[in-house]
Amino acid sequence: MEKLLQGLIRFRKEDFEKHKELFGQLEKQQSPHTLFIGCSDSRLVPNLITQTLPGELFVVRNIANIVPPYRKSEEHLATTSAIEYAINVLDVQNIVVCGHSNCGGCHAIYASDDLLSQIPHTRKWLELAEDVKKRVLDELHEEDEQTREWMTEQINVVEQLKHLLTYPFIRDKYKTSEIEIHGWYYVIETGEVYIYNKENGKFEVD
Repeated sequence: MEKLLQGLIRFRKEDFEKHKELFGQLEKQQSPHTLFIGCSDSRLVPNLITQTLPGELFVVRNIANIVPPYRKSEEHLATTSAIEYAINVLDVQNIVVCGHSNCGGCHAIYASDDLLSQIPHTRKWLELAEDVKKRVLDELHEEDEQTREWMTEQINVVEQLKHLLTYPFIRDKYKTSEIEIHGWYYVIETGEVYIYNKENGKFEVD
């Protein structure tokens, strides 16, 4: 906790002063250009890897950067409501779904029942990735855990792009080119970000 408190002090003395004018402009409103949907993993820091300033990204983070398919519900829908707000209120121009290497959420898709029974809410959440798991197992032709890992992480990103288009207000804007949708795959140990190419179905370094 002491480290966090010292960080607060340094922020106020250094970073805040450096961008004082920007924070003044952000006092009453925000106008982010991008909705960034990423994993909750502590090693993925959206503003760091994109080199963006406060006010540029509207960030949604959850386990395994999952986008639940659109549905109307009386439940409390955190990710769905954040997406809705970003598109319909903040009018973002871009959506990025960013997966990453060594993703614990994607790994947990294959976890044993004994482990998943200890994290029941996570298990329920990961049911949204069942189609990802099925596709990987169907396409995997060798028992290689490393291959399964990156296949799962990348196919998961592609699946979430499909889920985004189940939202009618996103689909309408996408059809008229009012919004762009991108899939990214961040490699922690190299700092590389692979961009999903919709034309050839591959992740490529930009």
